[in-house]
Amino acid sequence: MTSRLLLVRHGETEWHAENRYAGSSDVALTAKGREQGAALGRWAVRAGVDAVAASPLGRARLTAAPAADALGLRTEIVEELREIDFGWGEGRTIAEMATEDPEAVRRFREDAGSGGFPGSEPLPAAAARATAALRALAERHPAGTVLVVAHSTLLRIALCALLGLPLGRYRQLFPRLDNGAVTEIRCTAAGTALYSLNVPTAS
Repeated sequence: MTSRLLLVRHGETEWHAENRYAGSSDVALTAKGREQGAALGRWAVRAGVDAVAASPLGRARLTAAPAADALGLRTEIVEELREIDFGWGEGRTIAEMATEDPEAVRRFREDAGSGGFPGSEPLPAAAARATAALRALAERHPAGTVLVVAHSTLLRIALCALLGLPLGRYRQLFPRLDNGAVTEIRCTAAGTALYSLNVPTAS
């Protein structure tokens, strides 16, 4: 049987305009971010979603809430879907970090796996918890459709791990996940397939 997982990056946050690394920080949604959540809710009804899961961080829970409400479902909060901790990079922009330590930024841009920011969660650890969580959701809904609201970096790392791609190149292979957009994967006993990327939900 095939499980459909609809992976969604949370709505726009107050740090989005400056492109600050939010990571484990609990940053609020903007008005646009809340509207992206509302649009996702309307879309989820049309998509035939059977279950809703989200990261424990507020920006993901609030993005998922309209879909769960519209479907009459409870959002399952999955701790393992939280965004990675960027350590030294938390709350900073690339430009700010480059001013302080340009070599650290160069290493990160070249290979985010071997050149992660000091104090950040290692990519293999993040990939392991994310893929375990996604596979568990697929196993609990073996022929269903699950809406999963989480975070840009975590989801891109998980996509690399599930598709057999190098984790350290997630930034090059998946340059961005748009806020509120849907990326669909399908999981079977044989493996995982990518069906769509960054599908908008606004009508």
